[in-house]
Amino acid sequence: MDTNEFKAAAPGRSFVFLVIYLAGLSAFGSFVNDMYLPSLPSMMKFFGCTVSMVQMGLTMGMIGLAVGELVLGPVSDRYGRKPMLVWTLVAFCIASVVSIFSPSIKFFLVCRLFQGIGASGGYFLARSIPADIYSGRLLAKTMAIIGAINGIAPASAPVFGGIISDHFTWKGVFVALTVLGIVLLCFSPKFKESLTPDKRDKTGVWHSFGNYRLLLTNKAYMIHVFLKGAALGVMFAYISSAPFIIETHFGYSQTVFGLFMGGNALAVMAGSMIALRFKTLKSAAFLGAMGLMVFAVVEAAVLWLVPDKFLPYELVLLPMLFSMGLIFTAGNTLAMNEGRSTAGDASALLGIVGYIFGAVVSPLVGKGDIMHSTAIAFVSISVIVVIAAVMSWRLPAEINKDDTPAETK
Repeated sequence: MDTNEFKAAAPGRSFVFLVIYLAGLSAFGSFVNDMYLPSLPSMMKFFGCTVSMVQMGLTMGMIGLAVGELVLGPVSDRYGRKPMLVWTLVAFCIASVVSIFSPSIKFFLVCRLFQGIGASGGYFLARSIPADIYSGRLLAKTMAIIGAINGIAPASAPVFGGIISDHFTWKGVFVALTVLGIVLLCFSPKFKESLTPDKRDKTGVWHSFGNYRLLLTNKAYMIHVFLKGAALGVMFAYISSAPFIIETHFGYSQTVFGLFMGGNALAVMAGSMIALRFKTLKSAAFLGAMGLMVFAVVEAAVLWLVPDKFLPYELVLLPMLFSMGLIFTAGNTLAMNEGRSTAGDASALLGIVGYIFGAVVSPLVGKGDIMHSTAIAFVSISVIVVIAAVMSWRLPAEINKDDTPAETK
């Protein structure tokens, strides 16, 4: 598929700008969470709080993302994507600036809530806008291209965050995030509305919330939502525990931690791209789920039995993260293809379920011995991923390489 095919599918739209801007919006969510990860141990000392309390910053951010998507899904289906994008970016920038002056951890957590709400616009629009324009395998290819570019974000965010934290403390990270939000805001006038007035929900915003009820009863959609959401739960168990395992337990610096996290993110990106080489996406999801389960058990054994060895911990993470990448591409695309008739709501609900998993898991891995609690989280949530993958495998229809529904598995 070349650039002209995309332009033909979306007349008057600049393909290059569209892909880069959507990748930037999607990456924005990664930067909001991943960039300040190296700062968590130092923030714990700065605010004089516990591990679980400082990890609540991740939880509050995800609650904000969930609340924002819950509201913005129906609102954007009614009023269009662009107004929601602008207002949420403005809200994020304000919340980020205020957070820099936080006098206590509780004040900072409130700021994180509003940062999450502000970041939710770009994060879910990066999924719903392609669904406004494309469907089937074409949607999968578009999202994969965006995902490949976006793969730079989780790889680079911890690296930049570690360097900035080492030189300018955690406050410097939120200054950088504010600048990033302003840059995206400045380019928003060039973005053309993807949901034209004739395609918008004419029934009113409150009635639009009823779309959530319809989506919740869509079996195929919900199976893939839980598949992606549970995989994100495992990801957030890793993300929220890694700073304390790598920096506090093993004694590496914030910069070195960022380098490890950045390298590990490349494994996720590789899995996300290779998922498209499978004949059916649910095959990629099934293999990813089985791989995730196997390596989660191995990683749990490493954390429990040889907690003083860094190399086994790191080496097992790589295939585990690769398996997550397979699941992310398959889960995202299959869910959005099922819910594309109300893409804003479908994208919002897809994000909300993932944030619920992440919000619950993030502070739990800080309870007790972090090595043991992380091990338990990896295995228990991976079981949910496997169950969802098996249910997906049993569904009668799929997206295949020919962009047509396959009637059998």
